Amino acid sequence: MDLEKIWETVLAEMEINISHANFHTWLKNSKLINKDDLGNFVVALPTNFSKEWVENKYQKNILHILRDLDSQAKKIDFIVQGNIFSSNQNQKTLKGNYVSAPTQMAFPEFKVDPETNLNPKYTFQNFIVGSSNELAFAAAQAIVKEVGSKYNPLFFYGGVGLGKTHLIQAIGNEIIKDYKNSLKVRYVSSEKFTNDVVWAIKNKRMEDIKKKYRDIDILIIDDIQFISGKEKTQEEFFHTFNSLYALNKQIIISSDRPPHALPTLHERLRSRFEGGMTVDIIQPDYEMRVAIISTKLQESKHELPDKIIGIIAGKVNENIREIEGLLNKLIFIKENKGVEITEEVINEIINKNTQVNKNINPNKIIKAVADFFEISINELIGKSRKKEIVEPRQITMFLLRNILNISFPFIGDKMGKRDHTTVMHACEKINKEMEKNINTSQKINLIKESIYKN
Repeated sequence: MDLEKIWETVLAEMEINISHANFHTWLKNSKLINKDDLGNFVVALPTNFSKEWVENKYQKNILHILRDLDSQAKKIDFIVQGNIFSSNQNQKTLKGNYVSAPTQMAFPEFKVDPETNLNPKYTFQNFIVGSSNELAFAAAQAIVKEVGSKYNPLFFYGGVGLGKTHLIQAIGNEIIKDYKNSLKVRYVSSEKFTNDVVWAIKNKRMEDIKKKYRDIDILIIDDIQFISGKEKTQEEFFHTFNSLYALNKQIIISSDRPPHALPTLHERLRSRFEGGMTVDIIQPDYEMRVAIISTKLQESKHELPDKIIGIIAGKVNENIREIEGLLNKLIFIKENKGVEITEEVINEIINKNTQVNKNINPNKIIKAVADFFEISINELIGKSRKKEIVEPRQITMFLLRNILNISFPFIGDKMGKRDHTTVMHACEKINKEMEKNINTSQKINLIKESIYKN
């Protein structure tokens, strides 16, 4: 069995289930190096810290995915193997000698430039453009032509897996290509920026951080929402932002929500973000999903019948990562298990992959909404008629109906002993709002993501 293909499939599914920053921090340098006849898998990680983190946080998720791929999978051993992708295949570990398959190489998506942190696989050429992202793509192309002066800062926002990371890194790669490395580009996740600030404070080396992030021409920062509530990080980013902006250096930012929906972000940062170009990226429509699937298959040199592509595009509509994860699983099943991908097979796999978590209950949904809007559960189900409470309350009712399909009277009872007609009105109102208001759709998609992930 091809260890590389198994691990590619596992990673593709994990990338859907955890944040982009966490995926790249903890799993990007992992490698499946052995599997025995008893169903024991061995996964190598580069440091003791990453081994302990993955072992404690993600072991169950990874084992669950492995069991979907191989019914014999019983357990995973995590080991430390410093230079995982070196040519030396005879590294000794506490568990014994594990030799990787001769053909197993570093995954292409992990060949990151250490100077810029950019991944060369993210380009404008392989970014699929449709109605959901055409404005964002046009803005990205525009600033490559006029770096620092066209739209500064450029702020993209949208749900998980919609292509934000691809687009902001594509800008960096295009600038490097067009300007022949004359401009200094740096891409960083907000989590990495935070870690750098913490390290600098602890070691009294703030000047090093200032030099690192201010001595550049283009700063690209991903998932900025994670600096919300982090006082020192926000303060340092504010000064970095001002320093770069004053010199007409380009700043590109991504987030899962617009600046005004980041409640614990300093007002002065929010105003800086809103002072440039703010563009949303929404879920791809059916035609765009078909194009994405076809392109991904072409890139991987695989084929699926048009009817199967249509089924996938029709049923998998949350985000692009979910589509990629499903395609990886289908290709694995087809190549390694010799299963023909029929309508029955694809429907079974989709239903299994998209079924609602059995642990989801009304209390979990109510808490997720309260956490998102940063209000208490008592406020949410209470009698307040304030606008900032009424909207979250109606969204809660809508999600209880939409996710769990429970009765209107039950929802009314759960939401503070309200009449079922109140619940019906709330669900109808949110349905209409989602059709005409992108912000409402974004909020609901983000809350759903938090519910399913947790």
